[in-house]
Amino acid sequence: MMKNFLVTLFLVLLTTSSFSAGSDSTTTKVKSNYDKAVQSIKFAKKYEKKGKIKKAKKRYEKAQKLLLKSNKEKPLQADTLNYLGFTTRKLGDYENGEKYYLLGLEIDPNHKGINEYLGELYVATNRMDLAKERLKVLKTCNCEEYNELKEIIEGTKKSKY
Repeated sequence: MMKNFLVTLFLVLLTTSSFSAGSDSTTTKVKSNYDKAVQSIKFAKKYEKKGKIKKAKKRYEKAQKLLLKSNKEKPLQADTLNYLGFTTRKLGDYENGEKYYLLGLEIDPNHKGINEYLGELYVATNRMDLAKERLKVLKTCNCEEYNELKEIIEGTKKSKY
């Protein structure tokens, strides 16, 4: 009986001390809906490059749902609106994608991602004058977004809508 008690006590002390030591030194950070959405978008882009369009679409849909939740939790964040516009556009809804982008630009008129993606949307919807306006905004940023949009406008690079 005493032996069972000592074994039980030992196990309790062992597990208690290992948990308490672990909880102080390592805290597991829960990923936000935004972070999960960004990860899903990265996977979607990889699937898209490989021609796996159905898988890409599922990832974009998942990301969009997460971004909508994120937008409810923290409304009107330019980065969230950028990716909401992006996923909405990738799912074929250019009209609402454009609305998200424009709302994001009201918050941050020089947002590189929004300006590039909105420019791509304008190219896809045959509004080259508006695409060139987005390119002008990016001209002084010395960034890859400028080069990407410029290549798409010039037709030297195809954008995957």
